[in-house]
Amino acid sequence: MYTIIDIETTGGNFNNGKITEVAIYLHDGNKVVDEFVSLINPEQFIPAYITQLTGITNEMVADAPKFYEVARQIVDITEGTVFVAHNASFDYGFIKAEFESLGYGFDRETLCTVKLSRKLLPGHKSYSLGNICEVFGISNDARHRAAGDALATIELFEILLEKNGGVILPMEGNGFFSIKGLHPKLDIEKVKQLPASDGVYYLYNDKNDLVYIGKSKNIKQRVLTHLGNPKAQKAVRMKQEVASVDFVETGSELLALLKESAEIKKNKPIYNVAQRKNRFHFGLFSFKDRKGYARFNIAPNDGRVTPLASFDSLKSAKDFLFQKVEDFNLCQKLSGLNDSTGACFQYQLKTCDGACVGQESSEQYNSRVETLIEQLAYRYKDFVIVDKGRDLEELSVVVVKDGKYQGFGWVEKDLAFDSMDEVSSNITLYDDNQDARIIINRYLKDNPKLKVIQF
Repeated sequence: MYTIIDIETTGGNFNNGKITEVAIYLHDGNKVVDEFVSLINPEQFIPAYITQLTGITNEMVADAPKFYEVARQIVDITEGTVFVAHNASFDYGFIKAEFESLGYGFDRETLCTVKLSRKLLPGHKSYSLGNICEVFGISNDARHRAAGDALATIELFEILLEKNGGVILPMEGNGFFSIKGLHPKLDIEKVKQLPASDGVYYLYNDKNDLVYIGKSKNIKQRVLTHLGNPKAQKAVRMKQEVASVDFVETGSELLALLKESAEIKKNKPIYNVAQRKNRFHFGLFSFKDRKGYARFNIAPNDGRVTPLASFDSLKSAKDFLFQKVEDFNLCQKLSGLNDSTGACFQYQLKTCDGACVGQESSEQYNSRVETLIEQLAYRYKDFVIVDKGRDLEELSVVVVKDGKYQGFGWVEKDLAFDSMDEVSSNITLYDDNQDARIIINRYLKDNPKLKVIQF
């Protein structure tokens, strides 16, 4: 749905000007289905040059409703629609400023018919509403009045819709969705109905093969980005192959991250090559030697054992471990960073307490190692992360039991969380792996106020 809007004002700057007239027409992509048109008392003087331009006098608006008196109607008619105007930044800026003065955050996706016309109807000297309407034979007997200009903008917008295959959707960066280069089997109506919420989306080719899996806080916007006007050759190829789109809403960004990671590993989509590969090639592992000393070693991640920490290179793993050995006063030799046959070099420098030669007991040495391991592990052994659900009646949950990721799901918002078993009965089980651990730990770090229930 679109709302084609035009306003008249007391001046050209919304920081000191006010609205004198507003016209809003609700358009379903085919025709106008509702409208709201009204003069507005700006509660300030209308300059003579503005009256000369618009014909709106101070006397005409004296008994007109003030903006706050029609604000509810403007919210209702524009709710869930795309805000369309000729030079949209002007109209949207004024209306948003009026709402801000009332303490209300007016937020709508916008499309500008000036910018759209330049892209879809190129080659004209001027794209002012008067000039472009004259070129395409659009009459306007009430120029510089809100209803007259809005009705002319509707006719222009319908020309633009036809030029773009019957759909124009806003995209990030003030761009718009173009059907050029899309697969002929792709159902644009289904794309238009995608939710603007957290979740995972799936792109398929005409053989129903998965070509890409992604996650986003706004599924619709992200899919439109893929199908819009990509520049990279690989992205253009993928756009041309996409014949259908599916999605799963998660409500929580954390669940979207976990599901995306698991689904990519399971399905191995064609264009998720980088994500299919393990980005964390090396892991930090621990074991006890025959003398009872805790040791560390760095080895390639093969997926069979979950490491204490994961790294994208051998160098980054060694740099990390060198720092931790220093922080916890550990032995480089027992940490796999020094292959000497006797005491490590640090023992000679008196920076190692002699675990490498049995001078420090395994119990004393291992206590510091265990402190480091606890620091690398989950915050708790058994806990549930509680986050937003897919609607107001539910919450999302992520379960970690015995220090291992179990899976995620959704529960009713009034759940008492009396036991982990009660929560676990509502989740889908997933494999514990280093990617899941990294995702969870990073999310907890980035969202310190997130609700975590320890059992």
